[in-house]
Amino acid sequence: MFTIEHEFDATVVTLIDEGPAPLGEDVVIAAFASCVTLEQYDPRQDRMHKITLSPSQLRDLQAALDLPEGSYQFARSP
Repeated sequence: MFTIEHEFDATVVTLIDEGPAPLGEDVVIAAFASCVTLEQYDPRQDRMHKITLSPSQLRDLQAALDLPEGSYQFARSP
């Protein structure tokens, strides 16, 4: 299950784990104009963990989800 919210400066997607236990904590993805952040609560450390991706890292991740194992690099436009 997931939710989508459009805020003033970002689109926020929350991924909610469903199914049999053990379940993972929710993942919150916020897409800003300059970056994308992923946040997840860690109950063992009682803190949020945050990862920030640049637009090019997000593009690479999106492409990687549809490619077989290997090493890849996008060609630069002339």
